[in-house]
Amino acid sequence: MDIGIAGIGRMGAAIAERLLKHGHRVSVWNRTAAKARALVPHGAQLAGSPAKLAASADIILSLLTDAAAISAAYDAADGLLSGDIRGKLFVEMSTVRPETERALAGRIRARGAAMIDCPVGGTTGPARDGKLLGFVGGETADLERARPILEQLCRRIEHVGPVGAGASLKLAINLPLLVYWQAVGEALALCRPLELEPERLLSIFADTSGGPNVLKTRGGMLADAMRGKPPASTTFNIDSIRKDMETMIEEAHALGYGELPVTARALECFDQAARNGLGDGDAVMLPMAWLNSGRP
Repeated sequence: MDIGIAGIGRMGAAIAERLLKHGHRVSVWNRTAAKARALVPHGAQLAGSPAKLAASADIILSLLTDAAAISAAYDAADGLLSGDIRGKLFVEMSTVRPETERALAGRIRARGAAMIDCPVGGTTGPARDGKLLGFVGGETADLERARPILEQLCRRIEHVGPVGAGASLKLAINLPLLVYWQAVGEALALCRPLELEPERLLSIFADTSGGPNVLKTRGGMLADAMRGKPPASTTFNIDSIRKDMETMIEEAHALGYGELPVTARALECFDQAARNGLGDGDAVMLPMAWLNSGRP
């Protein structure tokens, strides 16, 4: 199948690698061309513009930073919507507000194409292994058209409503996870005087009812960070976390909630970590930022 991928960040690159291994013809485009060019040795074709990407593919996946990046990629003079896209299917996988996805779907339908939104849960490792969680909003027929591709990327696909529903669920499921990085830092501060081995301490945390799955999957990385060995590579950076939390707060305001007080306070802590130079650091550095912030 001819697949186009717009947005070759960490997740876009991992998804491209997965689809290439499954034998698909994959074209890639990124605003910073060097990131897309890095996939050429893996078999990807480099598209010179979003318009050329759309022309080369039957299904186009987009994984873009925010609403502004979506507008730039889709609506520019050489954007994804600038050519003849009749009959094509767009799978929008960015983490943005539902209204962004609904507005985009309207523009796509007006040009004779279709769209589902399918943001995913998971990081680059699960993406390469085909173990993401897919949260789909859109028409059933459009999902079924995309399903063969999504089944190669996701261990579970949930169709949760019309376009925009996937975006709503993605923001919701990420919220407690992101807040947890601050909570675990505060919790570790309370038991620091015990001087327990990091692996033992995190094993205890993970075995309690308050221990989320992330401690089982990334506890080893956090233990290394506690020993002064930050991750050699980043799977989900702090700046992306901050962007997602800002989006959650904006969506809550739009829904009539005055605030998300826990999320807002955690975001303030993460903003400070970014100001201290950790913006491109991995999420496991967030509890370390709290532990190393000079508090007793």
